[in-house]
Amino acid sequence: MKFKKLLLFIFIIPLVSFTLHKYYISLCEIDYIENKQTIQITMGLFIDDIEFTLNKDNNTELYLATNEEIESIDEIYESYLNNNFIIIVNNEQLPYQFIGKEYDDDLVRFYLEISDVPKLNSIEVKNTCLIRDFNDQQNIIKINANKKQKTFYLDNKTDKGLLKF
Repeated sequence: MKFKKLLLFIFIIPLVSFTLHKYYISLCEIDYIENKQTIQITMGLFIDDIEFTLNKDNNTELYLATNEEIESIDEIYESYLNNNFIIIVNNEQLPYQFIGKEYDDDLVRFYLEISDVPKLNSIEVKNTCLIRDFNDQQNIIKINANKKQKTFYLDNKTDKGLLKF
């Protein structure tokens, strides 16, 4: 009987330790819509991770995705993204418009757009979101443009990726 308990203990501890591990990941999807001459961007971050970072940056408690969330949160999000998420199109950094955000369970999704892109020869993405506060953060970038698809895995060692057409 002791042997069975020991085996159970040996197998349960590793399983519990893996379930307690937190992954630090974000996903950004970038689509070039040629007939609209726009680049549409959707980025998803875990709410608790972005809340930790923004609270630290702003020395406050923001209570994201709750009834206590401040009215000016979109401006805080936009400022953070402008400082940590950069798009260079055809060798020129282009500003994007912050369309809005949406909360979905434990994620916040940001919707961004770059207009007036008649031709896409290259796109470079620099994403340092959450990397300062989470050493294991990995920012996945999926680009779909000009009938090509490319995925970049950005982290604290490699924070940008370039796709040329």
